[in-house]
Amino acid sequence: MLGMDELFGIDVFSKKVMKQMLSAAVYKRVEETISEGKKLDREIADEVASAMKNWAISKGATHYTHWFQPMTGITAEKHDGFISFSDGGSVIMDFSGKELIKGEPDASSFPSGGLRSTFEARGYTVWDPTSYAFVKGKILYIPTAFCAFSGEAIDKKTPLLRSMDVLSKEAVRVLKCLGVEASRVLPMVGVEQEYFLIDKEVYKKRKDLIICGRTLFGAPSPKDQQLDDHYFGMIKPRIQNFMEELNETLWRLGIPAKTEHNEVAPSQHELAPIYESCNIAADHNQLTMEIMQKVADKHNLVCLLHEKPFAGVNGSGKHNNWSLATNTGYNLLSPGHTEKENMIFYLFLSAIIKAVDEYQDLLRISVATASNDNRLGGSEAPPVIVSVFLGEELTDILDSIASDATLSERKKNVMKFGVTSIPEFVKDSTDRNRTSPFAFTGNKFEFRMLGSSNSISCTNIMLNSAVAYALAGFAEKLEKASDISACVHEIIKEEYKKHKRIIFNGNGYTEEWAKEASVRGLLNLTSTPEALPYLTNEKNVKMFLETNVLTKTEIDARYNIQLENYSKSMLIEASTMLDMAKKEYLPAISKYQKTLADSVKLKQDIGINQKNKYELSVIEKLDKLSGEIFSIILKLEKELSKVKGIEGYSKAKYICDVIKVLMNSLRENVDKAEVLCDEEAWPLPSYSTLLFSI
Repeated sequence: MLGMDELFGIDVFSKKVMKQMLSAAVYKRVEETISEGKKLDREIADEVASAMKNWAISKGATHYTHWFQPMTGITAEKHDGFISFSDGGSVIMDFSGKELIKGEPDASSFPSGGLRSTFEARGYTVWDPTSYAFVKGKILYIPTAFCAFSGEAIDKKTPLLRSMDVLSKEAVRVLKCLGVEASRVLPMVGVEQEYFLIDKEVYKKRKDLIICGRTLFGAPSPKDQQLDDHYFGMIKPRIQNFMEELNETLWRLGIPAKTEHNEVAPSQHELAPIYESCNIAADHNQLTMEIMQKVADKHNLVCLLHEKPFAGVNGSGKHNNWSLATNTGYNLLSPGHTEKENMIFYLFLSAIIKAVDEYQDLLRISVATASNDNRLGGSEAPPVIVSVFLGEELTDILDSIASDATLSERKKNVMKFGVTSIPEFVKDSTDRNRTSPFAFTGNKFEFRMLGSSNSISCTNIMLNSAVAYALAGFAEKLEKASDISACVHEIIKEEYKKHKRIIFNGNGYTEEWAKEASVRGLLNLTSTPEALPYLTNEKNVKMFLETNVLTKTEIDARYNIQLENYSKSMLIEASTMLDMAKKEYLPAISKYQKTLADSVKLKQDIGINQKNKYELSVIEKLDKLSGEIFSIILKLEKELSKVKGIEGYSKAKYICDVIKVLMNSLRENVDKAEVLCDEEAWPLPSYSTLLFSI
């Protein structure tokens, strides 16, 4: 068995491999691109391609693919063989620098939001040398950006890379004014990925899980998460076996999976890796989700990444832990020990507070999907109202700066357990507020609104861009200042006063907070159709254009794509509900009523003179419910036919306001019927079976 030092990254074309296989001059130029963001010259592509091909073939690869992230939310790949012919006609394995740098997949069938017509098929994939190539199976995967023939980005990687570039540029400008040597600043991200595991054979019996990834019907289980006995509980052997294979597979691909545990809901779990640069973290999270599902299948399990697979229990999120680090290893979000370090910390903290307040709508939009709407706003996930948690100590310090008051030094709180053998330690200066969408947790911010299936690229595009824009404003003031310290103090003071409304250290689940947030002027965008129009708001367009992260046409395209994705997802669910209600649930209810009626008749035939209260009561209740279910089916079918004539935003809004209400009503009545029916008479596995079958 390989040791961790040999196993980790064994299937990655890493710096270590490149150093061995490339000439010193070429390796240096590639390393500068990876570490410092310098442009990579095309002239060295042939040598890199040859080395990459030889390494991949030594790993058993026969094909390569330009691996990209279209606006579908998942990754895409087209495999091409290394096979070619020599001048003499014999078969050789070949891969050129041209093939490494550029590919030409058909772009017509990917969402483009109007950027491309169906007949305009050409698109380009372009090598991203800052994210390492890897071998999976017999395929060499080359991370790439994806753009249309006209040059517009129709993927999630391109604007993410742009946002990282502008954030680095503006952060370096600010640091230079403060006398800090750094040539690059990287947003660093650690992604906590939640997911459910259920038995594959049980899964196969649920049409809604197969088609939609979540249960559209299902009465509550008598026991779910009430006792909090699953959270951090003992991991079952079958799940542990899955986790062990998952870890080993991820480690081979250089994905630093570190933490694993049971989550709150039964059958729910979490995986968290070590921090990486934003771009690599995004690639690795997409890979992680794919591998989770493949490894689960090998263990006769199904990995559910939907945000709300089961009603009534916690859904799954994906916490985006975000910080800023210089290429010299300095975390800009670590509170300092010196006056200069603290000046840097509070200045960057002010930029983040400003960015989150001014672009709270964009952060909400970055997690806006039909599936995540089912999770956000409940007492299990952050509210849809964006706010920042800092903790009392940091808030007090900012208050004192804003009022030019002197703050008395806080004493460090030593935690004592009252047990001699347990060591004492100093308590953290901030708590962890689980109800906050955007919480400072010591040396990073944790954005908790992402759904389990979301790409982290969208959130980090918004966050990186907004913070870069704030830093650009700070840099302009600092570059003109004669007294840097005084200027920093004024910036922190001014921005805190302007944006203090976004800071909330209390319980985000309460109705009182929703009312207070409204008074503060914070947005409460409860659904995806309500949130999406803010994407094209003038201030947001201005910010994207001035940071060069998105063009106006790219913004409009993303707006159209998100609207279309919402409508399509909801309509698939509505159609699936109708199919299940008509073909499975109504026939099952009718059949069970007949069983009860036959029981009543049998008793009467053999002379048992009972009032048959149980049977007759259930028959009557089921008859009423089946009538209501049928009535809703007819209404839903009628409304779905109306939707066909509606387009764009009006369509999404109509689905949200009308179709979704009927869907919820249909579910409510079917679930009531499930409670009344014999378990053997019910056609689908119950929540108890789904959640406790492993």
